[in-house]
Amino acid sequence: MMTSFLDRVRSGSMIAPQLMAGALHLPMSDLAKLAQVHRNTLSSKAATPAVQNGLGTIARVIGHATALTGDVDRAILWFRHQPLPGFDGKTAENLVSEGHAKAVTTYLVGLEDGNYA
Repeated sequence: MMTSFLDRVRSGSMIAPQLMAGALHLPMSDLAKLAQVHRNTLSSKAATPAVQNGLGTIARVIGHATALTGDVDRAILWFRHQPLPGFDGKTAENLVSEGHAKAVTTYLVGLEDGNYA
């Protein structure tokens, strides 16, 4: 399921920041914060490991969400707007931007395994 999101945001062999920002309906400055890189680095050095790792983290979370929802657009809406139980009303987007992508992934994997929120 992640492939369909990656298809939207890839340019050649890399994740294109402009395409990801468009898919997530985010300004580039917000995407940079979400990817945990400086906004200038996001634009000028998109192929660097730091940028690609940050964007890859976002793509993996959305990939897991897509597996649960069955639809990449629903997964994006969930990522951006749905407060997660047990995380003080924060969304997956909030948590990823704060460096807690692993917690979101663990939460999603638990749901995939049949655990309830």
